[in-house]
Amino acid sequence: MLVWFLPLFLVFLMIGLPVFFGMLAAPGLLLWLNGQERDLALLYRNVYNGMDSFPLMAIPFFMLAGELMNKGGITERLVEFSQAMMGHLRGGLAHVNVLSSMLFAGLSGSAVADTSALGSMLIPAMEKQGYTRRFAAAITAASSVIGPIIPPSGIMIIYAYVMGESVAALFLAGIVPGALVGIGLMLMIKFQANRYDFPVASRKYTWPERGQASLKAFFPLMTPVIILGGILAGVFTPTEAAAVAVLYALVIGLFVLRTIRFVEIPSIFYRAAFTSSVVLLLVGAAMAFKTVVSLSHTPEILAEFILGLSQNPLILLFLINVLLFIVGMFLDAGPAIIILGPILGPIFVDLGVDPVHFAIIMSVNLTVGLATPPMGLVLFVASSVSGERVETIAKAILPFLAVEIVVIFLITYFPAISMTIPRLTGFVN
Repeated sequence: MLVWFLPLFLVFLMIGLPVFFGMLAAPGLLLWLNGQERDLALLYRNVYNGMDSFPLMAIPFFMLAGELMNKGGITERLVEFSQAMMGHLRGGLAHVNVLSSMLFAGLSGSAVADTSALGSMLIPAMEKQGYTRRFAAAITAASSVIGPIIPPSGIMIIYAYVMGESVAALFLAGIVPGALVGIGLMLMIKFQANRYDFPVASRKYTWPERGQASLKAFFPLMTPVIILGGILAGVFTPTEAAAVAVLYALVIGLFVLRTIRFVEIPSIFYRAAFTSSVVLLLVGAAMAFKTVVSLSHTPEILAEFILGLSQNPLILLFLINVLLFIVGMFLDAGPAIIILGPILGPIFVDLGVDPVHFAIIMSVNLTVGLATPPMGLVLFVASSVSGERVETIAKAILPFLAVEIVVIFLITYFPAISMTIPRLTGFVN
């Protein structure tokens, strides 16, 4: 079924069927053609069962916290802080773009939210400074993939739910890889800045001015500290941490910064509910498909095939990285994790790869796929925000994608990059 599912699913996408319906229609049609009516009923019954989970409540809460932070003018404060720290460098606004994405990642955990919120502000500013619009859109899209890597991360919550892993362990394992992606992008910007004589964004801020910018950004920057600190201290679960993040964002926006009015709250809740419903429907559809796939013994057949290629874990990890990169070009990270995680995860755990390490390999690889042509979601969002064609952004983003691919292989072959913090904190043995 898996062999025919992916081509059929892609055909449905190309004719314009939404991803949710494509994920149900493709296996549903195959089951009907095979005369498996009982499995067909199971497929659609499990759509609701796949969404009915307490851990998944973290996703809408984190999305709501991100909406509240964005509406509350938090984005501007983060950009101002980033500019105070890095704006004086050559290619300063491009560096600011990356640093802002790293900071925003600790608030929303969403690449799309990052591209939309920061892109609408930084792309026009970069163009005004003398950057080409396609470059500004490309660096915005490339840096936005940091969002789901640095905690909190929606896709890591999904992976933990599907595979039975610790959300806290995955969050901690994502910190260094996310920072590594950001540093790698900045190094590429520095190389291009010297080569193409990028403009300097601003004068060098004095330390008192930097201190003032830091104070303005203090409350937003405390969000990831509260989330991770509370989880690590055992004060609350990741789902409860997401609810605490919402309360914190609400109090900061309404009473401390006073950048949100009570009349605006219904529209903020509506946007968060709409976005969350899309994600949860995809999770439900993918979990339903996963149930049918497990009954067809496809994971065992695929595992046997993969192990027949080589018994060397290093070679197999290389091949799986290639596979995941290709899958990420066409499929969103969440559904891809739900479909492929239960199939690929156990194979590599049996080969001695730590389950948390494999989770990070898979999550980072598929997250980078969000910025990879032809169907990278953040490319389309960057195109919408900038008004630039997707094809031109896709060409400009290639050097940054090369950096992110290098980081993927570093994470793959040097487990300490992602595993050190979880081990030091006792979440991984």
